[in-house]
Amino acid sequence: MCGGKGTRLKEETEFRPKPMVMVGDRPMIWHIMKIYAHYGFTDFLLCLGYKGDMIRDYFFNYDWNHSNVLLELGNKKITKLDSSHGEEDWRIWLIDTGPETMTGGRLKRLSPYFKDIGSDLFMGTYGDGVSNVNIQKLLEFHNSHGKLATITSVRPPSRFGELAIDNNFVSYFQEKPQTSEGWINGGYFVFHRKVLDLIQGDSTVLEAEPFKALAALGELAVYKHDGFWQCMDTYRELELLNKLYISNQAEWRVW
Repeated sequence: MCGGKGTRLKEETEFRPKPMVMVGDRPMIWHIMKIYAHYGFTDFLLCLGYKGDMIRDYFFNYDWNHSNVLLELGNKKITKLDSSHGEEDWRIWLIDTGPETMTGGRLKRLSPYFKDIGSDLFMGTYGDGVSNVNIQKLLEFHNSHGKLATITSVRPPSRFGELAIDNNFVSYFQEKPQTSEGWINGGYFVFHRKVLDLIQGDSTVLEAEPFKALAALGELAVYKHDGFWQCMDTYRELELLNKLYISNQAEWRVW
């Protein structure tokens, strides 16, 4: 889901959609797709909305922007000099799901295209969060319980640094650790296509009526992920992700 306006990161999203904000030398959406591709899942349906043309342009020009090429100006011939790159097996559906559509509505608009996948199951996530969740184990967990939906729960990073205090002196400090209690929605869902029947239209928020209905029916399972997870809601969180990536501490980089 990469069509929202990302207003809490206005420093960046005023100029580009949130999934196109750069983490290191690649946009956030590339990092998320690489996580899935590492586990063998390379069919992607992108729910475009706000400034979706930038996402289209990025992938339309992906080969030329990430390969060495020979450009002959006279006859406008372009020759790709590299034999391959790591994303050549990706298939990407670029689907306009509207600038104001809610998260549930965006999934509903993908309905006509799910027939191309050849499976009753599909996975989904937000366009602003990375994790080292094992996608294969997540899928195996979903298949083991037979419910319509699985949501990955994570322990959120705390908003403030954690202090250990001994006799009025700090004995330990950790900047923004994960909290030891409580679980939140971390994205990285697995859904049966029947979940789409619970979505009324563009105004449906996935995390509201559909999730509530699934929970009431006993059809919403939780996969607990105790490892790394980090969203990109604020500029400070963007800075953290860049710091981790540049210093080779990007735990989500499982590929």
